[in-house]
Amino acid sequence: MKICMLGTGSLGSTIGGTLAQGGSEVYFVDQWKEHIDRIRENGLRMTDEKEEWTVRVDARTSAEDIGPVDLVIVLVKSFATREAVAQLKETNVIGENTLVMSLQNGLGNEEAIAEIVGEKNVISGKTYVGGRLIEPGYVSAGVKGKDTYIGELTGEITERIQKVADEFNRAGLHCEVSGNIRGLIWDKLLINVAAGALCGITRLPYGPLYEEAYIRETAVAAIQEGIDVAKAAGVKLKSEDPEYPWYAASEGLPGTFKTSILQSLEMKRPTEIDYINGSVVEWGKKFGIPTPVNQTLVTCVKGIEKYLLEYEPGLEEKEK
Repeated sequence: MKICMLGTGSLGSTIGGTLAQGGSEVYFVDQWKEHIDRIRENGLRMTDEKEEWTVRVDARTSAEDIGPVDLVIVLVKSFATREAVAQLKETNVIGENTLVMSLQNGLGNEEAIAEIVGEKNVISGKTYVGGRLIEPGYVSAGVKGKDTYIGELTGEITERIQKVADEFNRAGLHCEVSGNIRGLIWDKLLINVAAGALCGITRLPYGPLYEEAYIRETAVAAIQEGIDVAKAAGVKLKSEDPEYPWYAASEGLPGTFKTSILQSLEMKRPTEIDYINGSVVEWGKKFGIPTPVNQTLVTCVKGIEKYLLEYEPGLEEKEK
């Protein structure tokens, strides 16, 4: 299968590199020139914290000349989804039968993609694979024991969605097709709500983060708000136990793992907080469900963002 990875940060590199190692024809497209140049020169370096290996993959800052692909996997930050997909569509990468799949965090990405390519070309997925960018061209990959679920927006089990799942499984990325992708999107949202903002605010990786009872209590309270909102929206969740997402978030990941929100803050970049805890707040408003814990977490992260991006002495935003 010919696959274009649109966005190759920590998770995009992990998934794309694993697919390439498994035999897929993979193209990395990302504007972060230093990262792309390292991969072009040395291959993508990957580690599972026990051993290290290198994967050769076609990496570019422009999608020109790639030609139509079978699948585009979107893993840019949620706030950049619409613009990134629109730019890709201007090339010939997205053909008539190209599937475009979001594996992003948060809510609303599929709708943004459908505005650009049409709903019939959009499929969705949620992955529990983890990635941590060690340096440009080098990623820590949390793949073992981590599931990926994909599905049609209609809930149908189609031949085309099964082919995508087969491609993932062939590479060792355990993947299942679901008829309840909306519920799984919310399940993953609650995973991100569990630790994402708290990791960013405290600056703690998973090891020390999970040692503190007071952090767990705050996380569980934020998750419970998300569960209340999901139930009001008629979403079928895997579990309504708020402890479940808290522990599921760290399962199989090393103590050095950092959430995408913390990784973004460390690189002095905007986070996806509006699409994670912020989504719980906005959906809570729609259904009259109070979400004070998530509102507080959003406020804290956005305050840290503002300081890092506008006020930290000598700060220059890193070029992607």
